[in-house]
Amino acid sequence: MAKESKNGRHIRFAIYNVLRYFFLGFILASVVNLIFTFAFRTPKVNSIFRGNAELVEKYRILNEKIASLDTALDELKHRDNAVYRSLFGADTLAIAGIYDDYPDSKYSDFAQDRFAEMILPSWKSLDAVSRRLYLQSVSLDQLQALAADKEQMASAMPALMPIDPADLRGSIGAFRMNRLHPILGYVRPHYGVDLGGRKGDPIYATGDGFVSSAGYISGYGNNIIIDHGFGYRTRYAHLSKIDVARGQFVKRGEKIGEMGSTGLSSGNHLHYEVIYRGARVNPINYFQPGMDPAEFEKIIEKVNDSTIYEIGEGTNTR
Repeated sequence: MAKESKNGRHIRFAIYNVLRYFFLGFILASVVNLIFTFAFRTPKVNSIFRGNAELVEKYRILNEKIASLDTALDELKHRDNAVYRSLFGADTLAIAGIYDDYPDSKYSDFAQDRFAEMILPSWKSLDAVSRRLYLQSVSLDQLQALAADKEQMASAMPALMPIDPADLRGSIGAFRMNRLHPILGYVRPHYGVDLGGRKGDPIYATGDGFVSSAGYISGYGNNIIIDHGFGYRTRYAHLSKIDVARGQFVKRGEKIGEMGSTGLSSGNHLHYEVIYRGARVNPINYFQPGMDPAEFEKIIEKVNDSTIYEIGEGTNTR
């Protein structure tokens, strides 16, 4: 019995020693593996590190390209507003929300990514650039449409003086000048220019367009309004005679009436207005600078050589 007990103790001791050496070996192997992992990268770890480094570098290059594209868009926007749209007299294009950021929910898929701090700014920048590119695309489409009508627009622009410079007898009133009205007797702003002359001096259309109004209006007297399209209209007031009818198409330099002093007027002169998109603007800014009487006469002669004029939807030969 004692012998069996002794054998049992030997067996348990042997098992204990085996287990002890096994766990000691396992711990030692784990420590060695840990040290080796941090001190010496395995090919797989090296591959992961290289992949991460390449990803970071690619995002750095991407962000540089986005910044470069953003700078190019700033320059394009400046030229669009300061040059192209100014050339065609077009307002700055505005699209609601184009500069607003998308909600954070759009980027929820990236929020938990380990590279979220690097990925999210890049995605947001790309989205912002995409919105700006869309804005410029719409603007380009509009400018292409305006360019197609450039020749027609150039003819419609009220760029001619409405009277022969040789007939000019001084200016009675400047644009927006607060003046004492000679008939009404109180001070009020003047939304046009008054060009003095003699009764019967010819009045000319300052740009191509259709006569939208021709007749007597209280205050303006005998009055003509021409719709030139592209947002422009012009008014010719205090005439002694009207030579055109409503709906008639007139060309720049065509005689439309004669100077007079009808309506609220104290002397022979032409009250001339330029109206752009419903607002009266200074006509002086549209007169062609440096045009001498000889050049003016050439324009008038060129118009007088034409024989076909449209009235409404039909034509009239004169």
